[in-house]
Amino acid sequence: MAEPVPPSAPADEPEPGEADEKPRRRKQRSFWVELPILLVIALVLAFVFQQFVGRVYMIPSGSMETTLHGCPGCYGDKVFVDKMVYGFTDPTPGDVVVFKGPEPWVENEAAPQESGNAVVRFFQSIGSVFGLAPPDERDFVKRIIATGGQTVQCCDAQNRVVVDGKALDEPYIHWEEGTEHKQESFAPVKVPAGAVWVMGDNRNNSKDSRYQGHGGVRGTVPVDNIIGKARIIVLPPSRWGGVSDHNPQAAAQPVR
Repeated sequence: MAEPVPPSAPADEPEPGEADEKPRRRKQRSFWVELPILLVIALVLAFVFQQFVGRVYMIPSGSMETTLHGCPGCYGDKVFVDKMVYGFTDPTPGDVVVFKGPEPWVENEAAPQESGNAVVRFFQSIGSVFGLAPPDERDFVKRIIATGGQTVQCCDAQNRVVVDGKALDEPYIHWEEGTEHKQESFAPVKVPAGAVWVMGDNRNNSKDSRYQGHGGVRGTVPVDNIIGKARIIVLPPSRWGGVSDHNPQAAAQPVR
């Protein structure tokens, strides 16, 4: 008696494992297709980072010499500014901060002129994000000298700024060559709550709380205007290093 012959497998039935391999065979996109996608992702991440975490600013003037170097037309320091820190702590004396100029500081300043060319505006904004172009001309960088509720004035017999009756310790003050090592005096000012009094380290070449808004209370800066704290000089390489936040009140001496 003949044995039954088993039916043969259909000719088009895949070999074991072959069906599992087919979905994995995907055509890879070319590098030139992926490059624009990667660039867009990088720009978006950079934008989010600079909006909420930190940003590089270019120092445009010499008002903070020699802590921060800058001058019109020269290669100024590029400084990383921490935008998160004041979400967790209050600004303190000695902090070098970047801030939006309050109304009394900018009331006579013309609004920055934007290029009529959309492409130029795009690259200017990108350059500003990475510190390759100047930020808004109404942004400033200064050092906090006194905070809300404190009274600041100048000067004592040794030509030192005085806060709440104590002469400040300010080793960062820069005196330009050929100028008198003497600060211009100003009457006592009580800093309003929620504001700070700021001055430049280049003490005789800085338009700060002493002069902006004609000085006095109008020269103070609301804490809400502070963008962030200057942390690190990132460029040029010869200037790499942290930004001093020496507290001038820590070793202040009572005025006699």
